[in-house]
Amino acid sequence: MSRREKWRKVLDSEVKRWSALSCVQLASELQDQQTYEVEVDSKKYQVEVEILENTGQYLHVMVSVDDGSLPASIVPVTHSFIRQKALPDT
Repeated sequence: MSRREKWRKVLDSEVKRWSALSCVQLASELQDQQTYEVEVDSKKYQVEVEILENTGQYLHVMVSVDDGSLPASIVPVTHSFIRQKALPDT
């Protein structure tokens, strides 16, 4: 498995975790960019999660993963998703 394929496996797991949160939880957790490490199969990976857009209708969130090695980490694997905000009752 290539380095980027390993990163993709970690990315998929982190996207699944973050995308399971409600819009309110995401907004609360991601007031500032989150950067942390996870360990998978005795290897450490750097994860960054941030809100790209916060509109009246949705949050656009990006998750990126790399292993901290240069120069490969300059272009991490990334995924973004949109979480719709609840519409006010009319």
